[in-house]
Amino acid sequence: MNKPSLFDLTGEIAVVTGGNGGIGRGIALGLAQAGASVAIVGRNPQKNQNVLAELKSSGARTIAVQLDLTDRAALQPAWDRIEQELGPVSILVNNAGNAVLSGGVLHETPADWDSVIATQLNSVFLLSKIAATSMVARKRGKIINLGSMYSYFGSGFIPSYSAAKGAIIQLTKSMAIELAPHNIQVNAIAPGWIETDMTAPVRTPDFKAMHDEVMARTPAGRWGQSEEVAGTAVYLASRASQFVTGETIRVDGGYAIR
Repeated sequence: MNKPSLFDLTGEIAVVTGGNGGIGRGIALGLAQAGASVAIVGRNPQKNQNVLAELKSSGARTIAVQLDLTDRAALQPAWDRIEQELGPVSILVNNAGNAVLSGGVLHETPADWDSVIATQLNSVFLLSKIAATSMVARKRGKIINLGSMYSYFGSGFIPSYSAAKGAIIQLTKSMAIELAPHNIQVNAIAPGWIETDMTAPVRTPDFKAMHDEVMARTPAGRWGQSEEVAGTAVYLASRASQFVTGETIRVDGGYAIR
């Protein structure tokens, strides 16, 4: 009898926030291809249904949950629904995010700051707390947070996004220490410049200088694709990474080494 692959996720239940587009969609499809059942969480019902159809066509057990992650009262009921319909969640991918190209602290409004922090940071803490409570009872689980190149580098354009993504790395380390005795691994992925709706403005003439700088600094010489982040997520979700926790893996085409 053949032993299962180190990366086999058959029987695992995964939740991917922001799984209805961009990097989240790529990760959701990658986890499903590795054998996991996948719940995607997103605000846009049409985008949810589009990715749900893709997941179903791959043969995965899957559901889509329409949810605003900044609605704190709705988080636990949504989690309960997922576990009732798919089973106990063993993988949480905190991917959902937003950004405001405010132009810096002199221009960013308090409302924009609050919106980004609520989505990019507060929801990660709140949903991870719910997930960890469920995982601790079963003594196993994987939590994967999405950082960014701005987890490491500052930006004069998007201070709230940079602040949130920097905090994600420290939150990942803190949760990793706390949850390791419960056999729960917490890690992060820091994507480089990936072609998504969120990064689309940088690929327009208005941001040509920034685009040219990104390309000049990226040894791979191109933008990444959302599917190219999926392999790292599968690794961190699988038993292949059982002794890896508190780490942040860059998927950036070499951007951060220059």
